[in-house]
Amino acid sequence: MQIAILLYEGFTALDAIGPYQTLNPLPDADALFVAEHAGPVTDDNGTLTVTPAKTLAEVQRPDIVVVPGGPSENVEPQMANPAVVEWLRTADAHSTWTTSVCTGSLLLGAAGFLKGRRATSHWLALDALAGLGAEPTGERVVFDGKYVTAAGVSSGIDMGLALAGEIAGDPYAQGIQLMIEYDPRPPYDAGSPEKAPAELVERFRAGAAAQA
Repeated sequence: MQIAILLYEGFTALDAIGPYQTLNPLPDADALFVAEHAGPVTDDNGTLTVTPAKTLAEVQRPDIVVVPGGPSENVEPQMANPAVVEWLRTADAHSTWTTSVCTGSLLLGAAGFLKGRRATSHWLALDALAGLGAEPTGERVVFDGKYVTAAGVSSGIDMGLALAGEIAGDPYAQGIQLMIEYDPRPPYDAGSPEKAPAELVERFRAGAAAQA
């Protein structure tokens, strides 16, 4: 089972690594990072690089596609990148599951996969997701047919575990969760706009609006 995790300049590291960590333990899984060109790809902090195992041209029929997100200034060029969009359409024609984390769902939307479908993204990107024809929801993980979308960043771990359960059964997915000791007990209860202090939410909304 080939799992292709798309990389591009300025991707968010945990968006890609979370699903890799939770899907790679599946039976007969071959999880690999792919990118338009060979050579290291740098994350949105500009300090972490990942070297893809294959180029897009070398991976045309993956069983699972994973599309990580990133800041809008890094995702939007990929939404208009014919090489990436056409690869997504080609891969999706053969995939059993096509998935995204965070603003990676905007790339799925740009490829035309989410029209009329329920989907999620980072909470600051839900309006943009609606603009691509999706029915946005603030849920952490959304299944709609073969398309699985996850909310912001850390939710990619949840998405990977949920998908692992669909593929290999709940006990197997629970085993993955146990072995990575995914038992979150965050020191703050501010992980969603509904829970975070209102001034923080407004500050980030204003910052996002200023960049739009």
